[in-house]
Amino acid sequence: MAFEGLSNRLQEITRKLRGKARINESDLKEVLREVKLALLEADVNYKIVKDFVKVIEEKALGQDVLKSLTPGQQVIKIVRDELTNLLGGEESKINFTPNPPTVIMLVGLQGSGKTTTAGKIASRIRKQGKKPLLVACDVYRPAAIKQLQVVGKSLDISVYANEQTKDVNLIAKQAMNVAISKLNDVIIIDTAGRLQIDEALMNELKDLKKNVKPHEIMLVVDSMTGQDAVNIADTFNKDLGIDGIVLTKLDGDTRGGAALSVKSITGKPIKFIGTGEKLSDIEEFYPDRMASRILGMGDILSMIDKAEENFDLEQAEALEKRIRKQKFDLDDYLNQLRQIKKMGSFSSILKLIPGIGSKLKDIKVDDGEFVRIEAMICSMTKEERRNPNILNGSRRLRIANGSGTTVPELNRFMKSFEMTQKMMKEMSSGKKMNKMLKSLKLNDIDASKFEDLK
Repeated sequence: MAFEGLSNRLQEITRKLRGKARINESDLKEVLREVKLALLEADVNYKIVKDFVKVIEEKALGQDVLKSLTPGQQVIKIVRDELTNLLGGEESKINFTPNPPTVIMLVGLQGSGKTTTAGKIASRIRKQGKKPLLVACDVYRPAAIKQLQVVGKSLDISVYANEQTKDVNLIAKQAMNVAISKLNDVIIIDTAGRLQIDEALMNELKDLKKNVKPHEIMLVVDSMTGQDAVNIADTFNKDLGIDGIVLTKLDGDTRGGAALSVKSITGKPIKFIGTGEKLSDIEEFYPDRMASRILGMGDILSMIDKAEENFDLEQAEALEKRIRKQKFDLDDYLNQLRQIKKMGSFSSILKLIPGIGSKLKDIKVDDGEFVRIEAMICSMTKEERRNPNILNGSRRLRIANGSGTTVPELNRFMKSFEMTQKMMKEMSSGKKMNKMLKSLKLNDIDASKFEDLK
């Protein structure tokens, strides 16, 4: 997982700092040495590391910090703030033109994930009310056009391609006309790449840029290539000019040096990060949130974003009513399980919770357990899901056989479900629900509705 090594090292440093009632210059220099080593091991550019540590030292040596009652926490705050600045400072969004269509041109080397990223971004901006059109301008790589068409079909997003010509300028211009006629307000152009940067590639991209005049040129870079990713970004920016960067395969890069170096080297912001192979595995990049994740402080805002994207509001309201009436059954459990699965792996969700992720980092969460539970519930009849009390020995054996599990596994799940049911009944108490909602600050739910159940 991204930044795993760096995150572990920095979290160990911050734990030491929190335990100090006082901190002197000698302590600080030792801390900064460890921070420097952690960043270098994460494959961060040496000059960036040197400047980063220097800024922290200058700020941390201030008298207000050394004489404060919580100097350790002050230093942690400085590290977090500077890490945020290193990652870009603040979020950078796509600049949509007020006169559509907005043209986004994706560039990068072969294997960086441009085609898949084109689909991911299209899916993402469609949730914002946009109507995107994908354009196949990679006319050299075998099956590149077919790949984009498959991606578009799976997302139900239109794709424009012209396999009768290799003139990418003509294809792009034709796509513009199609977009205007079909009221597509965003055009995402998937361009050709090369195994390495060469003059022919750059000339073609420059020509396309001149003819299409894109509003955004986004460079797609494979973060797994480490410092090579930074060098590639720097070259593309100098030769072509880019507006933003998409870092792919961040879920597999345990060091994360590219993300920490690329903004400083190019001056261009990271706009999106790829976090997995699924077409939904892409996130807007928030420097402050990523800094918090790296330091083990969690990222509750990203977790809320994921919940808002994946949870069905009508189902949530229906569940609320069922909880109030104490009718939470296995169908409700299955619906909630499926919505949680949409948010990603359970371990990735836990890491977003402040104070939880760092404590559970060594615990392996078996997401296959969700699959087994789903299979068990799906092997039950409607009556059994609504009234689990009727599950006798023969029924349990049938369900276990039908779901590819064992009776002991089913028994364990049913015991945990009974505990969940009991918890839901307790939650339906007005006072307890009120207290829970206040602690979560879920202002959109009217806790007074639960008063009649006290």
